[in-house]
Amino acid sequence: MTISNPTEATDAAPLQRGRGRLQDKVAIITGSARGIGAATAITFAREGAQVVICDIMAEQGKELASQLNSTYANGRPTAIFVPADVTNANSVANLVQQTVHHFGKLDILVNNAGITRDAQLKKMDEEDFDLVVDINLKGVFLCGKAAANQMLVQGHGGVILNAASIVGIDGNFGQTNYVATKSAVIGMTKVWARELGPKGIRVNALAPGFIDTPMTAQMPEKIYNMMVERTPLRRAGVPEDVANAYLWLASDEAAFINGVVLRVDGGIVIGT
Repeated sequence: MTISNPTEATDAAPLQRGRGRLQDKVAIITGSARGIGAATAITFAREGAQVVICDIMAEQGKELASQLNSTYANGRPTAIFVPADVTNANSVANLVQQTVHHFGKLDILVNNAGITRDAQLKKMDEEDFDLVVDINLKGVFLCGKAAANQMLVQGHGGVILNAASIVGIDGNFGQTNYVATKSAVIGMTKVWARELGPKGIRVNALAPGFIDTPMTAQMPEKIYNMMVERTPLRRAGVPEDVANAYLWLASDEAAFINGVVLRVDGGIVIGT
């Protein structure tokens, strides 16, 4: 993979050197082999961070790490790929251990990994409900706990950013499992902000709206157009829109922001 055509490879903007808003920070980004996670990894690396790309898609994750190292190394490694199952505590522990082993510390966690398995309540399989809860909720819990414990040991604060969704605030037809997890992530974010804030660890959530990703690419054209029509800006978001919001919340510019849920949705109104 090359990132000369990043829209095809990672849905992210072309790599450019930035202003170093995350200079010398170390960040884990889960689910970052493609889509919003990849755009966030590129954005963070561009702004001076060393990033750990975490995903189950090893080939894409390794390729992205290689490209980031080629572009941003500046005499030091910029990215590594660590395969991890966010639903498994041992795998998550290894993720944090590998991060500290390679980069010496952990400053930022972006809990981005997530899936959908949509169906109306009367047709939703128990297996699909459990799978979405395991990845979208338990995965956030396990990664958040492991990252927080590492940050507490280090003693110099940190940032945890959780991927929620506007449907976790407003609800959405046919997404019982997904909405339940995203609502719960919002609740956990507020709890963690209270528990960890006194230790200098800020915890916030992002609630993206309708974003062009491989997930939404599978939507029927009629539904896609309807969602765009319900967005006052009259376009779908792109991964960079979310990545830039993550960048701001991770940076010192947001040093007094804690326990918030930031909507990145173009002002969308979800109907029935």
